[in-house]
Amino acid sequence: MAAVLVVAGAGSAGAEPVDRTRTIEWAACPDGLEGQCGTLSVPLDWNKPRGQRIDVAVARHRATDPSRRIGVLMVDPGGPGGSAALFALSPVFSPELRARFDIVGIDSRGTGNTSPILCDDLMSDAPDIYPSDEAGFQAVLRYNRRVVSQCRARSGPVFDNADGAAVARDMDAVRRALGERKISFFGLSYGTVYGQAYAEMFGDRVRAVALDSVVDHSADVLRFVGDRAAASDDAFAEFARWCDRTESCVLHGQDVYEAWEAALVRADSRPNGRQGLLDSMYYALREPDWGWAAGLIADLPAFRAADIQPNYSSVRLASVCQDFSLRLDSFREYARMRADELRRSPIMRGSFLGHDEVMACAGIAGPPANPPHRWDIGKAPTILVVNGRHDPTTPYAWAVNMQRQAPRNTVLLTYEGWGHVAYDASDCARAGVDEYLLNLRTPVASCPAVGP
Repeated sequence: MAAVLVVAGAGSAGAEPVDRTRTIEWAACPDGLEGQCGTLSVPLDWNKPRGQRIDVAVARHRATDPSRRIGVLMVDPGGPGGSAALFALSPVFSPELRARFDIVGIDSRGTGNTSPILCDDLMSDAPDIYPSDEAGFQAVLRYNRRVVSQCRARSGPVFDNADGAAVARDMDAVRRALGERKISFFGLSYGTVYGQAYAEMFGDRVRAVALDSVVDHSADVLRFVGDRAAASDDAFAEFARWCDRTESCVLHGQDVYEAWEAALVRADSRPNGRQGLLDSMYYALREPDWGWAAGLIADLPAFRAADIQPNYSSVRLASVCQDFSLRLDSFREYARMRADELRRSPIMRGSFLGHDEVMACAGIAGPPANPPHRWDIGKAPTILVVNGRHDPTTPYAWAVNMQRQAPRNTVLLTYEGWGHVAYDASDCARAGVDEYLLNLRTPVASCPAVGP
């Protein structure tokens, strides 16, 4: 039986007056998209509210059943680099959510149409991000400092004002412009960083928050990489068990672990072959696409490009590097991190994503603008945390830790399956999120796995 959550302000009644000095001028969205698009002027630096301003891009899909409208549901697809404005207009959401909420997406700073940070062309000739000595590590630092300097110069001041706390303040500015007293929020993956920040800073303005595949904003550099490394090995072990019991797996009847090691050796004869194989395997486990994973081991040409956010490599310099303390400054620090990573992930040789992000941030000057810390959501209502048990990108351990940090007002829904983002993977998880957002009722504690 679902337990009812007692949450104050469950509707849009009592909405605060619209701030007429900062309104959104709505117009039809381009490219025939169903919805309204506009911009809102906000301070570039929220610590200097009377200073320079920027326009954040906003999109809205109006509730299709206005007579039963609950209010506003802000959404974010994560990345960083994903356009929340486009996400809000997508068919991802259930008909009932679309009927009862105005679904609103705000392109976070540096993404979509909010002062996009586009610097991929500055990132040629990158050094090896797995250095074996001090000289190799120093080459990474020199490269990073050059790229950051050039990207900052090209992007302008938004580059130093794109952290998760700034995005949360933009969300609240949009709330005020819409005249809503409270909002609901649904974030995926890195979008959960924005949801966490909003619940901390504006908990009394929250009706409901659902966080699917959570990025633990309390993680230090060792957990940021190590937890993901362990999760990658766990995901591989799940794939190997599937091959053992599934006749259609091309590796069925073989020792999958021995075949994997042999494939890594074969890959050594190709340029970037081993790392390319490891990276491709990570994405196959993340999907999850276990047929692709087996094909990678059986036939190296099964490599294929991964689907990542459009400007992820650029915007992470201004977001991830400012939301986490990932500033390795010496080879000694790197060697300690790498040893722990390999200890926790002997099969996958570490975390592709975690390692890559840490090395992109190495050497960046100054402390992060929105440093990691223990979650403090005392003013927020009960928040729903959702995570796959075998997710290699946002480890299940992160979701458990988030719930432990705020046991009085968080509920954890476990999807017992694989891959990244539970809402798309399981009808049960989707129903649980919808029930919470619509009726403020907690779902069942867990949802069964659905075959990949």
